[in-house]
Amino acid sequence: QVQLVESGGGLVQAGGSLRLSCAASGGIFSIDTMGWYRQAPGKQRELVAGITSSSTTNYADSVKGRFTISRDNAQNTVYLQMNSLKPEDTAVYYCNIRGTYGRSWLVLDAWGQGTLVTVSS
Repeated sequence: QVQLVESGGGLVQAGGSLRLSCAASGGIFSIDTMGWYRQAPGKQRELVAGITSSSTTNYADSVKGRFTISRDNAQNTVYLQMNSLKPEDTAVYYCNIRGTYGRSWLVLDAWGQGTLVTVSS
């Protein structure tokens, strides 16, 4: 049973920083892409940042230059460093991993439970 455990959300003032972590465990064979998505009240879930197994990254235009995604392959963990936070960054942040798991190399597409980030003005 694959599990993702997120941590690092909270309340921060505008201009502040937070670091999110997401650790995956449970019979994982390989992880291809790891990403962070967010969903604000009344809005659709959107990609914030993603990183491939070769460390190619992709960012939403709204966070470029402020957020940095990274991964620790040995620990099956993905991080999101968020700097210069703005009130419009307020949302529930979800991590997502895609790859394979189990002896039969089943397709893995797993989501974290979500962590709330609140940025006050």
